[in-house]
Amino acid sequence: MAHTLYVIGIGPGHPDYMVPRGKQIIDRVPILVGSERALGDFAKASHETKAITGRLQETARFIEDHLQTADIAVLVSGDTGYYSLLPYLKKTFNHVPMEVVPGISSVTFAFARLGEAWQDARLISFHGRLPKEDQLVYQVGQKLGCLTDKTYNAARIAQELMGRGWPKTVKAVAFERLSYEDEHCQEGTLADMVQWTGFTHAVVVILG
Repeated sequence: MAHTLYVIGIGPGHPDYMVPRGKQIIDRVPILVGSERALGDFAKASHETKAITGRLQETARFIEDHLQTADIAVLVSGDTGYYSLLPYLKKTFNHVPMEVVPGISSVTFAFARLGEAWQDARLISFHGRLPKEDQLVYQVGQKLGCLTDKTYNAARIAQELMGRGWPKTVKAVAFERLSYEDEHCQEGTLADMVQWTGFTHAVVVILG
């Protein structure tokens, strides 16, 4: 019978912000699968590792082969239920035992950095997509928590929002490398954010 496939949310990145259950599983299993950064942070010399690349089928074959002899932990950034590999893994490995351990998403962590509640925020992703128009509609007091990518970086998001009627004076905050020692935060308005460089794999919070 196949061993257990663990899907573990490692939070924003730094091990201090990972739930103890996830750490316990990582210490116990012999095989870790994850991004190079995640493996660099959590893998020990005793672990066999597999770095996740764009070739997911290759990663899936590795997991399938090695589940025959050992438990495996797949490390996903942020929370397992928020734009992670979980849907793909559930579909691909629906025939094996699976345990999912949640983490802290980078978006909710960003709101915490600002001391802001996010229960009334609209959480959207610009990863490889432009969100639906109804997600970008301006309302007074509307908060947004946004994931960025190389195309839709902080500056591009500011352009998209102002082009849809968001006031240029609305407060905007962008975060890179949340939870790490070199964490970078920049604050200003939407008009300011148009000029910001970087923030291609980041979190943007808009406080409308």
